[in-house]
Amino acid sequence: MNIAVLIKQVPEIDLVKVDEAAGEVVLPSGPGVVNPFDEYAVEEALRLKEAHGGKVSVISFGSERTESALRACLALGVDEAILISDPIFEKSDPQAVGKILSAGLKKLGEFDLVLAGKQAIDDDSAQVPAAVAGVLDLPQVMFVKKFDSVENDKATVWRTTEEGYDVVEVALPAVISVVKEINEPRLPSLKGKMMAKKAQITKW
Repeated sequence: MNIAVLIKQVPEIDLVKVDEAAGEVVLPSGPGVVNPFDEYAVEEALRLKEAHGGKVSVISFGSERTESALRACLALGVDEAILISDPIFEKSDPQAVGKILSAGLKKLGEFDLVLAGKQAIDDDSAQVPAAVAGVLDLPQVMFVKKFDSVENDKATVWRTTEEGYDVVEVALPAVISVVKEINEPRLPSLKGKMMAKKAQITKW
């Protein structure tokens, strides 16, 4: 089962400050971290790979600083990390980012599933996964809390609703965003960290 995970690098929330005099949010100068919701998507991808075999690729759009987030994913056991970077598109809106990531997924090749966190903590738009599904004309299920079963051409998932959850069957390939209730992300091993430092990141 080949799985692509969309991740985003975001500022460390604890280091974000507010300049009250200027009325501005001051972002930290460090490399940032993997968007916390995307960590659950990476973990679920790794669990699906462990259960069904295959490959997990993470793909992100951002600046060169995004490499640190990609290496964090590699340290967890991800097979491949891809960075799409172009200064021209740095301030793209979620719909544009969706188109850029969709182009990257097409270049990546065949995949059975695209996973993402439900939203990024720096903008809370929750639009990119749906935008990717729209561009690629794939079925989508948002805010998934559990994978009930996965077969060759379909998956059964629990989708979070205001009343609780719905059980949804979706044809594969599909785009699925996940919520934090889906799992507990693993921590990287020392061996994983060392391998991630030396790993090659594909850049487009």
